[in-house]
Amino acid sequence: MDKSDIATILNEIGMMLEIKGESHFKSQAYYEAARAIMLMEENIGMLVKEDRLKEFKGFGKALSQKIGELVNTGRLEYYEKLKKEVPPGLLDMLRIPGLGPKKVRALYENLGITTISELEHACLENNLAMLKGFGEKTQQRILGGIRNLKKYEGQYHYPDAERQAEEIIKTLRESGTIIRCGEAGSLRRRKETVSGIDIIASGSNAGAVTDLFVSHPNVVQVNSRSDNKLSVLLKTGITANLTVVNDKEYPYALRHFTGSREHNIALRHIAEQQGLRINEYGIFRGDRQIKCESEEDIYRVFGLDYIPPELRENNGELEAAKEGKLPELIECRDIKGVLHAHTLYGDGINTIEELAEACIERGYSYLGITDHSKSAYYAGGLSEEDIKIQHEEIDRLNEKNKHKGFMILKGIELDILPDGSVDYDDMVLSRFDFTIASVHSALHMDEDRMTERVIRAMKNKYVTILGHPTGRLLLSREPIKININEIIKTAAEEKVIIEINANPWRLDLDWRYCKYAKEAGCSFIIAPDAHSINDIDYIRYGVNIARKGWLEKKDIVNAAGADELRKYPRFTGLLQL
Repeated sequence: MDKSDIATILNEIGMMLEIKGESHFKSQAYYEAARAIMLMEENIGMLVKEDRLKEFKGFGKALSQKIGELVNTGRLEYYEKLKKEVPPGLLDMLRIPGLGPKKVRALYENLGITTISELEHACLENNLAMLKGFGEKTQQRILGGIRNLKKYEGQYHYPDAERQAEEIIKTLRESGTIIRCGEAGSLRRRKETVSGIDIIASGSNAGAVTDLFVSHPNVVQVNSRSDNKLSVLLKTGITANLTVVNDKEYPYALRHFTGSREHNIALRHIAEQQGLRINEYGIFRGDRQIKCESEEDIYRVFGLDYIPPELRENNGELEAAKEGKLPELIECRDIKGVLHAHTLYGDGINTIEELAEACIERGYSYLGITDHSKSAYYAGGLSEEDIKIQHEEIDRLNEKNKHKGFMILKGIELDILPDGSVDYDDMVLSRFDFTIASVHSALHMDEDRMTERVIRAMKNKYVTILGHPTGRLLLSREPIKININEIIKTAAEEKVIIEINANPWRLDLDWRYCKYAKEAGCSFIIAPDAHSINDIDYIRYGVNIARKGWLEKKDIVNAAGADELRKYPRFTGLLQL
């Protein structure tokens, strides 16, 4: 059992304890243990074997024993006992935004609701409107949340699918049964959410490859199987599909199954215009196959530059490839600094110094600290006195790190208040090197008011970056109602930088708007919205989105060095250095 499995079980224990009405501190201990385990760099099995878990903060004797039981046996008696006491549907209900364990317990105790279906029926019958702690607005939001769950059923966050695919592909590559192997489908195109995993492999013995796939420990069920194709259900609920071809067919199959469907249809039309036929088995002129060793060869047959998988959405990429005008897409190695990170001063779990050291280890040259402003009291928003203390610490650390060529920038994540103002005066705002302004509250405004609200904030001369512009949470919360075209227009006019929030549950700005925003004259940052050291690595998910949005190094502000940030006029504090 790996760290992810253990953390999932510990989180579920915490939720079940809350649903049962146990002490807040008891459930919190399990939540904190789950997070700590995911952040541990050491092998969890070795820590258990050497009885060293107790060395970590929060891991007492009882908790260490439970984790040891999970590691050694793959099960936990205490967890099984709790599952018998808490109806499983109650945990499912926690997937609905706005429904925490206390509210779920209230629904169970007062209305006997144990499933999402029963909850939906109760809302439609108006049973929640008069229930203490709920009301009509909450009832409508719960109904909206249920609709979203149905809408997104069968969809998974990119990192969850990526992790599963990597494990399977690693097994296939190390087996000696295949020649080439890789992901395909929406996963290869780096879509923010995927419905399943597609893997293409080449080899001379398809049966041996499919046998190996079926025996993978993550596989729980075979959905279908033929001579060279296999579909299975993984223990995470994701469907994984394998296609095995001979090695001569591999480039054609990889291109075909990568998609998208719209891209393939458009390419097929180009082939027909040239008297050719293209499918998953090859490119043909009459009965003669045109030999291609790679995808690059395939596109070359049609007089096209190679099109990276991320762009294959029939969004103008074929025309650009014909004219030699495809963008030189941003890469992870181009990112020079981190510009959205939270610390122990707010709702982060690491110190400024710990985050700085982690950035230095990763080869970055600067770090922008952006704890929440004081309106975000729920996230430890900073008072004016907190800001003074934090800035003094940053000054000390910058002096200490001067010889390393590393700089910590003084930033803040401002709440955009309902009227479009932010919650510090100009004197306080002028102390920052830069600011990120984001909407965190009053999310249900109509489009006109929300658009006016955000535009007013962007016209504040101290706002540098617009954070997660649509406020979406993938697979759980719809974007705020906002005229994104007007927001992009204003950002370009006011020289406000647009954030591509790389947290894999946000990935906001949506890639579908990036190309338009680039053409409008906008600049972007790719930022992890890090609340821990490990979160810094979210940047790669933001790079995926930027690539899908046709963005290049020149479009990304934090692909520039710290000294170059001065050319962006809204990095106010840096201009004074």
